[in-house]
Amino acid sequence: MYEVTDLVIGADGLPRCAWGSSTPDYAVYHDTEWGRPLHGDDALYERMTLEAFQSGLSWLTILRKRPAFRLAFDEFRIPTVAGYGDADVTRLLADAGIVRNRAKIEAAIANARAALELPDGLSALLWSFAPAPRPARPASFAELAAITPESTAMAKALKKRGFRFVGPTTAYALMQATGMVDDHIVGCHVTLPPAA
Repeated sequence: MYEVTDLVIGADGLPRCAWGSSTPDYAVYHDTEWGRPLHGDDALYERMTLEAFQSGLSWLTILRKRPAFRLAFDEFRIPTVAGYGDADVTRLLADAGIVRNRAKIEAAIANARAALELPDGLSALLWSFAPAPRPARPASFAELAAITPESTAMAKALKKRGFRFVGPTTAYALMQATGMVDDHIVGCHVTLPPAA
């Protein structure tokens, strides 16, 4: 009988989370980025923005458009994006290389402005919601929730400070992507550094 598993052996012979073997783009992202602790205001602002743009779309779409997003949003430098005005919104809406959604574009700008107002910075705020590491990796993705108390608290804190398009589900996806939680499946070859 065929056993369905969330861990697969890739063409390279390495065991990885099943989604990470579905395309070459995902394999690279899974192996080199997803779940690795990420710090820094601009770096986390980029990931937060891309997670917001992903809402309702495939992450693969966003991943493949990431170079165009970086170019369009000035490498996600918070002070630069915070200074965007109407002309920049028009420019971004005309950029076929990115997802052209006015609400998401305006949210990205508003979020940069909100990030500038944080006394200790975006990285410190986001990481303050990281839960204690779980004792073991999950055996399957069925063990994972799309929303956690920590992601709900993060989303609420962000909303209170003027951030948009960062609900509890998006917040949890951000936590997974940036190593605030380790949601690689047990047996996955990826070894992560501590989330210091």
